[in-house]
Amino acid sequence: MSAFDYIFSDVGIDLGTANCLVYLGRKGLMVNEPSVAAVNEKTSQILAVGEEAKKMMGRTPAHISVIRPLVGGVVSDFEMTQEMLRQFLRRASRAPLLGFRRGVIAIPNGVTEVERKSVEDAATNAGCSKVYLVEAPVAAALGARLPILSPTASLIVDVGGGTTDIAVISMGGIVVAKTLRVAGDKLNEDIIRFVRDEFRLAIGEPTAEYLKIAAGSAVPVEGRIEVSIRGRDYTTGLPREVMVKNANVRQATQKSLRTIVDAVREVIELTPPELVGDMLAQGIYLCGGGALLRGLNELVERETAVKTSVAEEPLTCVVRGLGQIVDDFDGYRALLDNPLKPLEIKL
Repeated sequence: MSAFDYIFSDVGIDLGTANCLVYLGRKGLMVNEPSVAAVNEKTSQILAVGEEAKKMMGRTPAHISVIRPLVGGVVSDFEMTQEMLRQFLRRASRAPLLGFRRGVIAIPNGVTEVERKSVEDAATNAGCSKVYLVEAPVAAALGARLPILSPTASLIVDVGGGTTDIAVISMGGIVVAKTLRVAGDKLNEDIIRFVRDEFRLAIGEPTAEYLKIAAGSAVPVEGRIEVSIRGRDYTTGLPREVMVKNANVRQATQKSLRTIVDAVREVIELTPPELVGDMLAQGIYLCGGGALLRGLNELVERETAVKTSVAEEPLTCVVRGLGQIVDDFDGYRALLDNPLKPLEIKL
């Protein structure tokens, strides 16, 4: 390690819709917090970010707003994203004397130039001297230890909070890709709507998330799981408790899961024949928080006839891939997604 590395630090940032993870060069994963910020509207003061802010969701007075500044994997509230990122970077390292030399950030596949610029600006203002972007499926496949630099097909399905990224990667580049705005947040919305229609009960997003984790499944499972949830009765306006079965949760989410599976099939259909042949040997890998849904790999395998596995530690696949890029920047420079910008013509 050079003396330069003691003065500056490099950092990898998985700026996700649900969680923000920060990898500090040569030290490892330092921050894993929800992408949530709480702000006092009267004073414009940020009260909390991360886990502390998430605990406030649905429990605040009128003058305190709990904001998720990232929607669908892109910045929707620039100032909140910038401040949240600044605080996360401060938690990650108090060591660098002159800030962060390089920031490598994962972005969903197919974002617009404006969305790219907002991510770059937020990271720059938060303390990164130079910002590099890499497509999230590439980072996820690298973190899942797939042979993405070889001339063989690696099919990765990253089911995150706001987006599902599906990509076939070969020789360090994406061959075919598709991004859906159907992921963990959409499943939560489906559950909220189902509980409202079926039980006439109003619940919030944290309760829907809890129900999805406790009883959710993509295919029928052995035994019956029942979960008790509380909410507001639509008829009386009073508190009420109901028991929800795993079959109810599966019924609520089946349409969105079908959309994800159909997108995987579509990507396979568009893949060149030689790479499709490679998939039978390599298989499909799932990562992201959505990959932890019971039986999702079985559903994808049944519908595609390709062996489907959940990557090791699926929640941290993207940030582990970013960590490899940060620690060996020159070796993985070819994976960076920094397209040529148009020439600036001065009149």
